[in-house]
Amino acid sequence: MTWRRVLLSLLSVALGLLLIVALVKITKIDWRAALLQLRSVSWLAFGILVVLNALLILLSTLKWRSIDAVLRRPSDSVPSCAVAFAITSIGMAIGLVLPVQVGMTIARTLGTYFHGGAFRRGTAGTLLEQSFDVLIVLFFATASTLAWLTKGAALVWFASATALTLLALLLAGPLTAAARNFTALDHFQNASPHTRIGKLLRSFSELRHSSLLNAGLARRLLVLSALRFAVIVLMSYQTAQAIGSVIPLWQFAAAVPFVVVVTVLAVTPGGVGVNELTSVTALKVFGTPVALAADWALANRLLVMASCFVIAAIAAVFLLIRNLVLSRTGAWNENSRPEEI
Repeated sequence: MTWRRVLLSLLSVALGLLLIVALVKITKIDWRAALLQLRSVSWLAFGILVVLNALLILLSTLKWRSIDAVLRRPSDSVPSCAVAFAITSIGMAIGLVLPVQVGMTIARTLGTYFHGGAFRRGTAGTLLEQSFDVLIVLFFATASTLAWLTKGAALVWFASATALTLLALLLAGPLTAAARNFTALDHFQNASPHTRIGKLLRSFSELRHSSLLNAGLARRLLVLSALRFAVIVLMSYQTAQAIGSVIPLWQFAAAVPFVVVVTVLAVTPGGVGVNELTSVTALKVFGTPVALAADWALANRLLVMASCFVIAAIAAVFLLIRNLVLSRTGAWNENSRPEEI
């Protein structure tokens, strides 16, 4: 790692901390009351949050495996669902100390290193998987905007979100067909293979023969992304319940799309600071008092982090034990397919 990267990382951490301090100053959060709220969280409430977080990771794993099935070559081995889940959970934890998308990409790229096509399957697969999360929250952000403009509250949000999700599923077929036709243009096929731009254009042309441009796959990824969004909303509601904050479920549903988009773009570790400020602002727009939203935002950060680290620790132990067992039994070799072991 170069000094420039170290400096940028330190600046990123400093920016996140400054944003948190600014949030505390602006909202006048009482630290003692906030700590008492966290201490009052029951093990049952935290356990429910861990289960919801595990479900979130499972949905992300299923999305990645759906894309990986298309990206991998016949000679590449296939990580089992349990291994893919463990890799994803570790990536989620790394995303708490690095920008979110970077943490997941690093974990999956390293996780597929011994299975072949690490960059293609780990990096490209993760970016494709997360792009559907961003796409679906853009639809939900539209629903949130409609709810705000019409002052229609929960009814308008849920009705418009449902309609927009159905619209996205209906458009999956025509849009993938249009993309396939677009990549068939001569401009892509006749591009020079001796330049970087030419190689990029040719790679787009090759997508026409790839199963990536498949309406069924696109619909599956959209449905899984919509389910992930629902779980994120439930996790937000659960952390509010855990600390005794009364915030309506629909307000979380309306606020979360903006938080997800900003977090993806954020350069701070895990979106720290940026996530909290966006959450408080969005919740305030939909009727939650600023002080209540700020208390929840900080508690949510700490509780979700704790649940992520719990799952990642269990996953790391699982991978360690698995590799030790495979190495001792002689079942682990470069030709082994984990799904067969």
